[in-house]
Amino acid sequence: MSLVWIILGLLLLVIGGEFLVRSSVALSFKLNISKMVIGMTVVSFATSAPELLVSLNAALTGSPAIAINNVIGSNIANIGLVLGITALVSSIAVDKSFYKLNWPVMMLFSLALFYFLRNDNQLVMVEGVVLFGALIAFLLLLIRVAKKEKVVEDVDDKLAVVSNFKILIWLLIGAAALYFGSEWLVEGAKDLARALGVSDAVIAATVIAIGTSVPELAASVIAAVKKEKALSLGNLIGSNIFNIGSVLGLTSIIKTIEVTHSSILSRDIYWMLAFAAILIPLIIIPKQMNLSRYKGLLLVAGYGIFIFLAFKS
Repeated sequence: MSLVWIILGLLLLVIGGEFLVRSSVALSFKLNISKMVIGMTVVSFATSAPELLVSLNAALTGSPAIAINNVIGSNIANIGLVLGITALVSSIAVDKSFYKLNWPVMMLFSLALFYFLRNDNQLVMVEGVVLFGALIAFLLLLIRVAKKEKVVEDVDDKLAVVSNFKILIWLLIGAAALYFGSEWLVEGAKDLARALGVSDAVIAATVIAIGTSVPELAASVIAAVKKEKALSLGNLIGSNIFNIGSVLGLTSIIKTIEVTHSSILSRDIYWMLAFAAILIPLIIIPKQMNLSRYKGLLLVAGYGIFIFLAFKS
């Protein structure tokens, strides 16, 4: 039964996230916000809502390991599983902005999270404010760079003419689906952990992380098939930054998140740092600025080892 609740929870989170994105974009058009800003801020925050609700629900209901490993596991899955499979579908050409801005920022956020957790085994309000404040600063920098380079974001223009009533209905559907989806997913994860005799942290880093990464996987594979190669890597790196800055940042501002399972700091967070760090040598060697199919295979194989060790321990 726990698997049924997890699947239903994930399904509601996907539906809720989609309705929240639509309503947020439509509302932003009403407020005369530019497409570029909508794409970089509104859409990004809305797509992080499922992870945020899961982490917040877990932290408030006494399961901090799920709150932390929901993010750590998602960040590992985004690179090892999603990026790996995307590269297997079609080799990815990498833009120079990746190592000039996106990758260094992702590493900074990852190392900051490692330091904050390692320092006192918890993520407190002040640290949450630092993470969320750094995310806002990064977004402002991105908008500034995009304006200079005249970047046009892919935002659905049809949402500009949506009625206020429809926006309200979408918001209500999105909020309800996200609330119940997070409730069912967290409860299902706890039950599954008890049934399998493993910790909440393991379920969060594997089952929940893979589930919440399915939308990114679908979008990235479709982008690769359509040869929109620049889309996949940028979106995944951005998602990892948002997971730490907004999901853990906002959750820890509302409630201190404690490290309750030793595996989080002895194993899982090192895997997250390793997957983030390995991208640079993979992109540079042997052919520069390219993620080929065999490199994708290496990432997927590495992710398989992570899953195996997580359940074996």
